[in-house]
Formats: sequence, structure tokens, C-alpha cells
Amino acid sequence: MNKVYIVAEAGVNHNGQLALARDLVNVAADSGADAVKFQTFDAKKLATSAAPKAAYQVNTTDAEESQLEMLQMLELPHEWHWELADLARSRGIEFLSTAFDSDSLSFLEKLNMPFYKVPSGELTNGPLLWKFARTRRPLVVSTGMATLSEVEEALAIINHALNADEEPQNIQEVWRGWSNSTWRTKLLGRVTLLHCTSQYPTPIAECNLRAMDALGVFGLPVGYSDHTEGTLVPVAAVARGATFIEKHFTLDRTMPGPDHKASLEPGELVNMVKQIRDVERAMGDSMKCPQQSEWNTRLAARQSVVAARPIKAGHLFSRDDLKTARSGGQGIPPNSLWELVGATAMKDCGVGEPISRWPK
Repeated sequence: MNKVYIVAEAGVNHNGQLALARDLVNVAADSGADAVKFQTFDAKKLATSAAPKAAYQVNTTDAEESQLEMLQMLELPHEWHWELADLARSRGIEFLSTAFDSDSLSFLEKLNMPFYKVPSGELTNGPLLWKFARTRRPLVVSTGMATLSEVEEALAIINHALNADEEPQNIQEVWRGWSNSTWRTKLLGRVTLLHCTSQYPTPIAECNLRAMDALGVFGLPVGYSDHTEGTLVPVAAVARGATFIEKHFTLDRTMPGPDHKASLEPGELVNMVKQIRDVERAMGDSMKCPQQSEWNTRLAARQSVVAARPIKAGHLFSRDDLKTARSGGQGIPPNSLWELVGATAMKDCGVGEPISRWPK
């Protein structure tokens, strides 16, 4: 990617309403994001009736309902995907959705998406990871809640899937493949890692953006999936080198549902995209040299050696004869002043007149 790829994460903020999902696609397109992303899952395959909600979900939804009951109301029906994908593409952005189970992944393969996002919760789900990799599509792998060793194991499983014909019989077989440097080269250009903190909203003190540097040890592109309030942290992540940004958004943060509170509203999403593009341009090309707009300032601001008092031709310069001042680029550079001491003046010089040359 030649620019930061920005995903406007609609997630489950459609609240089970097709009209709301359509509005989210349009807001994402209006913001200038590269893609809009939803979530695809079968609630009964994703969670059992005994699965508790996360603490933030208890706070933002009905505390009495189970995680399964909450998820059932937030499913994105298969038939909606086609309409939303067509709408997104007609608006000039890409349609994405994250699969949370193998059947959902199989369904998404029909939609011809440019890549698949592996959610943080499935980073340690080896069988599903293996199936993600077997699609042969590029993967964006989120690493919320993970240790560095768990990230490495996930990459080892993806690496195995890209090279082996059958699922591994055990994890040792996966690690044997990881030790094959030729196999590992297949990850290049296929996997992007996302640093992430899986808390909604994420406290600023727990963003740990320096962990992006730790993920860089694998030699793969690194991005950031953000759950903080506001736009500061994703913009800062871009300044630290993130190549991919994912951010939840909603039409209204006061709407019911688990993720609205930690999401941007439309105007904020527009502002985030603009700020990221501005930071992207501000990053430059890493070469330290005068910029085009600086040349005139350089001419006006840089000093040269000038006469500190009247000097006659043939005079031997002393240190007190010389000083520096701005003179429009005329004269010798200030750092050559010391070399001029003891040299012979070639012509008469008035006070403040630039000294341009002297005998060797």
C-alpha cells in the first residue's frame, strides 16, 4: 500500500436494521475512508448460552441478557451482504466483513473481498486461522489481548496453511514449518498485523503504541485497530508508522448497543480521515534536505562573513575585523570566518560588506 489504508468499522452498529446499515455505508463513503467493514457470524456457533458478556458489554447493553442473546440481535443476515457490498462499491469504497466462524468465512468467500480481517478474539483459534489462510487472500490480523508469543504462534499457523496441503496433526508440525525460512517468505505481502487493545473504550494509558515496534520484529506491515474515544490515538499511530487504521463509527453514540459508546460520530470520522491524510503527507520521504518552500527563507535567514569595520585592500584580517550577518546569500559561509583570520584583504570593504574571497 502506498498510503495508509483506513477502514471505517461499522461492526455491529447496524443494530440489526438494514436501513441503519445502509446509512453507515454512506457515512463511511462520505468520510473518505477506503473501506467500510461489518461483522459476519452465526451467534449460535460463536457463543454458548453460558458465555458471559465482557464487562463493557454489560455496561452498554441489557445486563440481564446473555452474550448469545445479544449477538443474535446483532447478526448481519447473509442477504444483506450483497446489497451493502453493491452500495459500498457504487460509492467508491470497498466492502469488508469479518468472519467469526468457518461457515461465515465460507460465505464471505463468495463476496470477492480484497482481504480478510482476522479478529483479535480468533487469534488463538488455530483451526479457524488455518482456514483464513487457505483462502489465499491477504490477511489483516488483529492482536488485541495477545502476547508476542501468541502472535508468533498465529503466524506459524498461517505459515503452515500457506505451504502445507493438509491441516497439521499437532502444533509441533506447525512449529517445524515455522523454522523453514523458505516457507516464511510466503507471509510477505500476505499478512498485516494490527496492534490493538480490546477494551471499549480503551483508556489512553493502555494504548501502548510502542507495542507496534515489537510487532515489527516479524518483518510484516503493522497497523492499528483503535478503540479509544476521539481521533488522537489513531492519528498518532500513523505518525509512528501504522500502515492500516481501523476505527469504529456510528451515527449516534447514544444509540443502544455494545460498541456505539466507543465509536466516532460521522463528523468525527471525517475529521480523523483528514488528519490521517495530513499526517501522511507530513511524514515526507525521510531525506533531510531543504524543502521547496524553504529556499527563499534559507537565502534570507542564513548569515555570511562581513566586515566589522572599514578595511583597506592589503590589510591582514584580524578576528576583530570580522563578524557575521544576514546578507542575502552573498559572501562566504560563517564557518569559514576563522580561516580568514590572517589572510590579506583583496579590496576595500565597508562596514557590513560581505567578504567573498581571500587568497589561499
